[in-house]
Amino acid sequence: MKVLVTGAAGFIGMHTSLLLLQRGDEVVGLDNLNDYYDPQLKLDRLAQLTPFANFRFVKLDLADRDGIAKLFAEEKFERVVHLAAQAGVRYSLENPHAYVDSNLVGFVNILEGCRHNAVQHLVYASSSSVYGGNEKTPFSEHDPVDHPVSLYAATKKANELMAHTYSHLYNIPTTGLRFFTVYGAWGRPDMAPWLFTSAILEGRPIKVFNHGKMLRDFTYIDDIVQGVVRTLDLPAEPDAAYDGKAPNPGTSRAPYRVFNIGNQDPVPLMDFIAAIEAATGKTAEKDFQPMQPGDVPVTSADVSALTAWSDFKPDMPIAEGMARFVAWYRGYFRLSA
Repeated sequence: MKVLVTGAAGFIGMHTSLLLLQRGDEVVGLDNLNDYYDPQLKLDRLAQLTPFANFRFVKLDLADRDGIAKLFAEEKFERVVHLAAQAGVRYSLENPHAYVDSNLVGFVNILEGCRHNAVQHLVYASSSSVYGGNEKTPFSEHDPVDHPVSLYAATKKANELMAHTYSHLYNIPTTGLRFFTVYGAWGRPDMAPWLFTSAILEGRPIKVFNHGKMLRDFTYIDDIVQGVVRTLDLPAEPDAAYDGKAPNPGTSRAPYRVFNIGNQDPVPLMDFIAAIEAATGKTAEKDFQPMQPGDVPVTSADVSALTAWSDFKPDMPIAEGMARFVAWYRGYFRLSA
């Protein structure tokens, strides 16, 4: 297939592009290479993709309406994996307009490109953040998600609503994937696995929010990418027997799906830190802090819908996943064990 992957220089985008390239798909990777974090990391990720003859990179901003329209019209993509977005819960408190430009304006531009160019299936990144202050666990796609606690979460829920509208009006198959705390090689430097690993190896204290009383459904990057590609291969369909209680999350007649992708095994924050300590061979100096605005104490994924649809569920244990990440981190920065 000819596939557009947006955010191709990003963490999930690079890994998704790599898997598609390795199986023989033609991939056009789009990214604006912004400086939300060090662009050199993004360039180093791209360097993993450029050796493939079936890969081409386009530097373009999602908010460039004319540029996105021209790209779709010229390339005639068969399928689209939309992973580009302004990420980060806490940063949305500092720079809300970045989230509007990328996550809302940019998403409409992608939807319009799919609408006018007969794209067969759009898979896009949502987030576990949409569950907001939900206290019922594990989180199910059938749970109400009407009370986001960050602007980032609100934009991701808006993406799901926008996708459903286009699926309904224009019969575009769309699948939203609610990612749960993704980590692994080539990960983001603003996330806990990287921040904690860096601080522990350098002998600096780590900030432990909510005094360590948190649970996270950490999901390894290889599992995430398998979920992305498997759902890409299975375009969303309307429910065959819609009765208001159908298995399609959102219970809609449109060709629309939303799935959780998580490890379905929430890890206490202190156990997560212990896994990094074991992988690094060092003990963390812990600076206990209160809960941060926009954060939530627990994330936990019910992945039964994903498994029923794609015959797949993530299963990487946190100890093995963090050992892999620490090994990559040491290699990337040329650190001795």
